[in-house]
Amino acid sequence: MEEFRKKNADDIEKDVIFSHAIKAGKRIYYMDVRKTRKDEMYLSITESKKIVSGEGDDAQVSFEKHKIFLYREDFSNFIDGLTKTIKFIHEAEKDVADKPAVETSADDTAEGASDFKIEF
Repeated sequence: MEEFRKKNADDIEKDVIFSHAIKAGKRIYYMDVRKTRKDEMYLSITESKKIVSGEGDDAQVSFEKHKIFLYREDFSNFIDGLTKTIKFIHEAEKDVADKPAVETSADDTAEGASDFKIEF
C-alpha cells in the first residue's frame, strides 16, 4: 500500500512544469505550473501553513494546505481583480497614514451616507 502511495506522489510531482515558492512567516505559497491531460497549462497556488500543537517534547507539527487552480481562460480576470484589490489596499493604507482618524457623530452619519468612509 505504501509503495502505491509513493508512486502516486511521484506521478503528481512529474506534472509540475515550473514551481516557485514564496516564504512568508509561518506560511509558504507555492506557485506551480502544471499540465492537464490535454497538455493545457494551468496555475496551481497552494498556501501551506505550519501548525504546531502541544509543547516541548509532545509538540506535533502539521501543515494545513489550501489550493486554488487557475486556468488560462481566467488569468486576465484574476489579474484584474487582484490588481484592483491590491490597489485598494495600498490607497486605503495611504489614506490612513496621511489622515488622522476622525470620529463621526450621529449628526454626521445622518447627513450623507454617500460620504461614509471606512478607516482601517
